[in-house]
Amino acid sequence: MIRLKRRSAGDDKQAATPALRAHSGSGMKMTSQSPARLIRSLTLTHAVLYGLGVTIGAGIYVLVGAAAARSGMHAPLAFFAAAAVMGMTAGTFAELGTRLPVAASEAAYVQAAFHRKWLGAAAGLLVVAAATISGATISVGSAGYISVFVPLPAAWIIAGVVLAMGAIACLSAVQSISFAGLMTVVEIGGLILIVAGGLFQGGSLLSRLPELWPAPGDLGAWTGVAQTSLLAVFAFIGFEHLVNISEEMKNPLRTLPRALFITLGATALLYAAVVWIAVVAVPPAELARSPAPLALVFQRLTGLPLEVLGAIAIVATVNGIIVHMIMIGRVLYGLADQGSLPPFLSKVNARSGTPVVATLFGVGAILFLALGVPLTGLAEWTSRLTLGIFVVVNLALLRIKATESIPPAGVFLVPNWVPIAGLFTAASLLLIDLIR
Repeated sequence: MIRLKRRSAGDDKQAATPALRAHSGSGMKMTSQSPARLIRSLTLTHAVLYGLGVTIGAGIYVLVGAAAARSGMHAPLAFFAAAAVMGMTAGTFAELGTRLPVAASEAAYVQAAFHRKWLGAAAGLLVVAAATISGATISVGSAGYISVFVPLPAAWIIAGVVLAMGAIACLSAVQSISFAGLMTVVEIGGLILIVAGGLFQGGSLLSRLPELWPAPGDLGAWTGVAQTSLLAVFAFIGFEHLVNISEEMKNPLRTLPRALFITLGATALLYAAVVWIAVVAVPPAELARSPAPLALVFQRLTGLPLEVLGAIAIVATVNGIIVHMIMIGRVLYGLADQGSLPPFLSKVNARSGTPVVATLFGVGAILFLALGVPLTGLAEWTSRLTLGIFVVVNLALLRIKATESIPPAGVFLVPNWVPIAGLFTAASLLLIDLIR
């Protein structure tokens, strides 16, 4: 059973719900000799901004062309379908996250379900591996955008960006996530500019809405939407990282489920709107041929120079680096706090209330991969590892539900079919991706 240590007398009142007591052991109280703990300081706004920042990334900028090639005017439907698929696993994370609101969340879920410490540690390290590869890949990508404005060698840019973002990730949770949230607003602002430009163009967005829905008997169109949905799923990966900051939420029992579903819903609406405007503004065949489809749409709708979108892309990539560093630090901290990694990684800075040592390990790993390892082949494994984690987490919830006689009170409960659907969809997507 996972033991959750209390942080302070004030936090004891928040943590003393039936849901937490079921997994908190004896509930040790803080003393003057107790080590510093993570601080519950994050609100729903912080959580949603973090979720959007780690979910909305560069993927949409390149997926538009591929979606248009496969589904044409029906492409937006694929993003709604992908969001529905991810919603199953989001429900699983919502229940597990309110049962066990701890930093190394996936590790805690697996250990609670299967009672194997090594298996929980393996799940946690899998999360760290996926996030490190993703962070390194984004770091390399950011150098390409920054070099347009700063003519320096790529290695210098990568090192400078990683170290600067690492310093920000070591600040307090409110400070680092607020900074990331500000960049998330700018990142989303680029997509909103496209939406606004499309709305400004006139009524064709509404008059052509009938083209969005394929005819019921058009098997080719529906097959294209299904294929595009598989592609679009990868644009939603990232929302699950919200569970790794649940230990720092003021009220995880209420905040975490809301943040998960708001993140998925807002992302789906924004993606679908951008894709619809793109296929209306530029013929799908032309979008499919363009090496930078969203940049083409942006320039055609707004008339602004492409450097504006390039600057927004810099913000988007840098933001991706920060949110991954924050998450890696929390998972390493949580694994050490559970006894699966050396204790020094569980140390929390008394001033910032953050796991600085664990975060710096994540920064070093990202820097090493970004500068020393070819990431072309590794980058594809980020999504595969994530889908593998989804499979394990859904299995963990099914195991927990099957072995308990009475569900704990005060947690976000989902029906049994939700983790079953999450398991089936994640396993199917993983299998399709591996054999294609």
